[in-house]
Amino acid sequence: MKTPSVVVDIDGRELKLSNLDKVLFARSGFTKGQVIDYYDRISPAMLPHLQARPLTLKRYPDGAGEEFFYEKQCPPHPEWIDTVCVPQQHRARRGTNVNFCVANSRAALLWVANLAALEMHVLLSRSEDLSRPTSMVFDLDPGAPAGLRECAQVALAARALLESIGLQSMIKTSGGKGLHLYVPLNAPATFDQTKEFAHAIAGLLEQRDPLIVTNMRKSLRAGKVFIDWGQNEDFKTTICAYSLRAVDPPRISMPLTWDEVSAIAAGEPAEAAIFSPAQAVERVSTLGDIFAPVQSLRQSLPDPLALTPADETFSLR
Repeated sequence: MKTPSVVVDIDGRELKLSNLDKVLFARSGFTKGQVIDYYDRISPAMLPHLQARPLTLKRYPDGAGEEFFYEKQCPPHPEWIDTVCVPQQHRARRGTNVNFCVANSRAALLWVANLAALEMHVLLSRSEDLSRPTSMVFDLDPGAPAGLRECAQVALAARALLESIGLQSMIKTSGGKGLHLYVPLNAPATFDQTKEFAHAIAGLLEQRDPLIVTNMRKSLRAGKVFIDWGQNEDFKTTICAYSLRAVDPPRISMPLTWDEVSAIAAGEPAEAAIFSPAQAVERVSTLGDIFAPVQSLRQSLPDPLALTPADETFSLR
């Protein structure tokens, strides 16, 4: 029997929540009500990373582990949900437009969560200028038997290389088996520039150590860490910081400190980088949003053709 819907007031917005006791994570018994409660509690830290960003919903109507679908076009919504029209410029969808949801408020975030959108993926640009990425991103993806430890080693090497050319970077877990390294920009840049620069950085790292591969072909990735520099496209999305991932028990795409990354690279168990929803909320209540500089730190990219690191401290070995 379905639980009756409840109507709540969220900061002056009337929101209808349904099926709160429906189990969306079967093994752990984590319910839809708990999903909504998590997004409510994490909203102070998460909302700045959703603000003004076209949002792709990954919806699991029958729960994690069951069939899902990505939803770019914002479904029927209250009039107070913001949307942004994004021209589709790639492949077969060229010339069409999509009205994406934008979760600019706590009420909007909870409305999205009520759709069983367990995962929330965002573009690298904001709605006010969709042609300008606010960060450059590297997705570090290990191929078995490599794992999070090897990803951490590569992340530290990338950080050292970036620092040698004057760029700061930040890190979060993917919520899966890898890491996401962000280089905040928040200054004029194009996707062509960030993609070219990211390709150059990945290539330099690959030259330094056989652990690293930049070719996405599966046959080349066993025991290595694939640096996906191609994420820097105007149409590609990345899991938002603090989003749930649809694995059971649920875990979070969680920002890490570089000290934590160093500890994992040195052998601390990978479990140290796995955060449950309750752990994520507790961590944010203690540390605040350590990923906040991604939204505010202003940095400019040098010419990738002029990349001449001052030393080789970024080499893994």
